[in-house]
Amino acid sequence: MNILLIGSGAREHALAWKMAQSPLVDAVWSAPGNPGMDAIGSCFDVAVDDVDALQKLALQLEPDLVVVGPEAPLAAGLVDMLTARGFDVFGPTRAAALLEASKKFSKDLMQRIGVPTAAYKSFESTNVDGAKAYLRQLAPPFVLKADGLAAGKGVVIAETLEQADAEIDEMLSGKFGDASASLVIEEFMAGEEASVFVLTDGDGAVFLPAVQDHKKVGEGDTGPNTGGMGAYAPAPVVTPDVMERVRTEIVTPVLRAMRSAGTPYRGVLYIGLMIENGAPRVVEFNARFGDPECQVLMAGLPGDILPGLLAAATGGLKGNESAFAELMGVGGFQPSATVVLASNGYPGDYEKGSAIKGVMAAGQIPDVEVFHAGTDRGEGGALVSAGGRVLSVTATAESLSDAFETAYSAVDAIDWPGGFCRRDIGWRVRS
Repeated sequence: MNILLIGSGAREHALAWKMAQSPLVDAVWSAPGNPGMDAIGSCFDVAVDDVDALQKLALQLEPDLVVVGPEAPLAAGLVDMLTARGFDVFGPTRAAALLEASKKFSKDLMQRIGVPTAAYKSFESTNVDGAKAYLRQLAPPFVLKADGLAAGKGVVIAETLEQADAEIDEMLSGKFGDASASLVIEEFMAGEEASVFVLTDGDGAVFLPAVQDHKKVGEGDTGPNTGGMGAYAPAPVVTPDVMERVRTEIVTPVLRAMRSAGTPYRGVLYIGLMIENGAPRVVEFNARFGDPECQVLMAGLPGDILPGLLAAATGGLKGNESAFAELMGVGGFQPSATVVLASNGYPGDYEKGSAIKGVMAAGQIPDVEVFHAGTDRGEGGALVSAGGRVLSVTATAESLSDAFETAYSAVDAIDWPGGFCRRDIGWRVRS
């Protein structure tokens, strides 16, 4: 099989790396890809939001399966367009991807079908006074979410009423562009966060090991939100009992509701959770693998991921979930950890083009993979930074503590004065 993978981040590099190991795969092509993915298969310089050019590329290459990594082309309807052309595509349709693309849509759905989540109300830019009045019905801290896609940075937790009022003004005035033309205000949920990922064809569902991400930029979970500074799996907070509640109280009713609406959800469903006293509540849904969560999942699964992706795209999961889980090696998952190296200044302003050395040496450490994200080739082919989050250093081991020790030893092998990382990723399981 020939695979066309859409995306250029560490998530897509991890997917490309994992799919290329399948005995079913002849080639993995990427668009646009990155320097790490270029070592796996041909990369084509087509932007992920240029859906017309992506269609043309698919018609030219005629892949057996298209795998869509990031959220933007999903929200733009790339899956619909390619499916109409006769391609098998891993990823939800535009209508189904509203679970991520619109916080209001997903919250309204959960409220309607009784999925546990935070109390909320949504507000348009014409109703700033209403938004501020609703704040006064809640206790701090206050959770404000841009309704649309904001690259993982559209959630603000304000500690005081004054901060929340100011944030409402900024968000509804275009802080996140069109994404915050409307916003959702939620009650704050206490507990411990984790994420569960489900491969689904709209009916059957295969559950992957739970992951814990670290969204704050600073150690001690301080500072602004980012796209993610590190992750590990399995996350002990998601016990078998919690996972069963996620299945029965969240995933099953959501998939049923999407089917009933005529918009069955196919692909991977990301369920962001807040867990308190063994009770899971939904923080958010995403319509794709998380980043950096994908990196630890792909590294830790010892089996073949491709049959699961193909079945989610084409059908056949219902009644065969255990077989696909066994094929992917879900039961034999290896503890896995990833540490993100980011450009100095991220998630604010940062410089591009700083030299990165030692990546090859880090990747030669046993049980380590270095997945590229914001990298490029500079003069003479030297590796340079080209984004905010630049590398995901990922390790597997017999235990989570060993996985983190190995990952940080690989981080230390990389020479990049222009970057930084959090040194406390996995602090809950490393103490």
